[in-house]
Amino acid sequence: MGVDWELVKSGPDGAEHGVLLLPGGANAARSYSEVMAQPVLAGTRLVAATLPGNVGTPPPTDFSIENYARLAAELAADYKCGVVVGFSMGASVALEMAASRAFKGPLVLLGISLSERDEPAFFRAIVRLGIVLGSLPSAMLMRMTAIAVRTARVSDEHRSQMRADFRSNDPRVLRSGLRAYLEYLGRHESPAKRLCDAGVATWVVHAEKGDGGLTDEERRALEACPRTKLITIPGTCYFLPDEEPERVAEIIAEAISNAE
Repeated sequence: MGVDWELVKSGPDGAEHGVLLLPGGANAARSYSEVMAQPVLAGTRLVAATLPGNVGTPPPTDFSIENYARLAAELAADYKCGVVVGFSMGASVALEMAASRAFKGPLVLLGISLSERDEPAFFRAIVRLGIVLGSLPSAMLMRMTAIAVRTARVSDEHRSQMRADFRSNDPRVLRSGLRAYLEYLGRHESPAKRLCDAGVATWVVHAEKGDGGLTDEERRALEACPRTKLITIPGTCYFLPDEEPERVAEIIAEAISNAE
């Protein structure tokens, strides 16, 4: 596969359905632990994979989302995963897997940004500051993320786990990954149309507040797409897999029911 993945696995090897779970940038595979423990997914083979270079894992030689998508498609094939779930940057990887025709199964895209405009202005500024200030802005971003973790609706144990994972990120490596991610968000003229043209069943999930969103134009394009379902989870949420595991698991189960 060309890369050593950090994996968290659950469920029987011989399960009828397999699901690949891709966390966001700076997040670990175990951020899906609560989702994987939900009864609705019992009997499903679940494979969560930290994106290489994040949370202290060995970095790839190519940080582009296209390369991550190629590697993740190989991983999905190796573990016979017919559904891919992605959060934030992981959702962009999942989108690219489908758009490049490297993966043809259903997608669940959590908190995805389709364009630069979907990301907060402060995030875009921090990433661009990294071009001239090196790893300092990335370190600053991790400190800001630690503040958001304080208010996350998770157990104290899970909160400690999240903090430890964010602290494990190397700001120098993170800088490269975030820059490649932001470049990807500006790469295509109409990512929403590109997702629709991929022809795969897709669930696009955002919280009402906190995890970004879509422009009105993007939302209209996705609402017009016959194989795309938009879901808004009420309330404020920055970390969908961590904070809304039950609802996320229900959506994954719906996607599984659409897998061939």
